[in-house]
Amino acid sequence: MRGMPFKISDVVEPGALAGRQQPTLPASGDLLLRPWAGKDAPAVYEAFQDPVIQRWHARVADSEDEVRQWLAAWHKEYEEETNAQWAAVDAGTDEVLGRVALRMINLADGQAEMAYWTMPRARGRGVATRAVTALTSWAFDGLGLHRLELRHSTHNEASCRVALRTGYAAEGTQRSAVLHEDGWHDMHLHARIRA
Repeated sequence: MRGMPFKISDVVEPGALAGRQQPTLPASGDLLLRPWAGKDAPAVYEAFQDPVIQRWHARVADSEDEVRQWLAAWHKEYEEETNAQWAAVDAGTDEVLGRVALRMINLADGQAEMAYWTMPRARGRGVATRAVTALTSWAFDGLGLHRLELRHSTHNEASCRVALRTGYAAEGTQRSAVLHEDGWHDMHLHARIRA
């Protein structure tokens, strides 16, 4: 119903992502957020073989070829302004250390959901915290979003620590909200508002 007028303007105008190249974002401690590339398929495949990542994600990666299809889809989603995914890499070596993303982007309402994972060998080094901090800053100051949400299983204590360290206030518990392999999980909802 595009023809129906609205009293409230879009928070972020359509085309804010599709109209420009996905940026590379600096993060603290020699961490860089950059768009995914085809050469990253082996790293993403490796990540999805990790039992910790498998526990919290519904997707599985059966081959590097399948992952290359994911990477192509992630670029398309950026152009479609629905999701935006970055590789969190070592700025010196370009080694993939993790992933950070804005999911379920709603430009009109100025909202998105933060998501992330970290390679097993990079855990305990603050990669997720630094990546979330950098992407949050860009989402508010560079893109102009108003609200970012972050959800995780109530059993995922590591993710809860990342949320709290990065200023995502706990807002409550969504009961039986996401189906995991071992059944329905309650989810903690955290959020940040553009100050």
